[in-house]
Amino acid sequence: MMRVDDLVAAISSLQRSDLESWIREELVMPRQEAGTLLFTDMECARVRLICTLHYELEIDADTLSVVLSLVDQLYDTRQRLLSLTAAVAAQDENVQTAIISAMSS
Repeated sequence: MMRVDDLVAAISSLQRSDLESWIREELVMPRQEAGTLLFTDMECARVRLICTLHYELEIDADTLSVVLSLVDQLYDTRQRLLSLTAAVAAQDENVQTAIISAMSS
């Protein structure tokens, strides 16, 4: 878990005011413990992604939410596909063959 000051120090391009704005807009959602905002590794990675999108690719603040929504949808789809793959792998060979055959049609 990382605090706001630590995160700002760790990401050289990150402006504290931008981070506070992204928190208000719920683009990132740190945990709050005893009045302190704490970022999980996943939220830190999300902040790094937002920094890349905003500072390097110059995606404006209004567009960030759309891009992040699409990234979140893609991530969710990937997780569902991994679950489906595991479910198919858990089936006997006849069921797996039938599924593969149905996919080829």
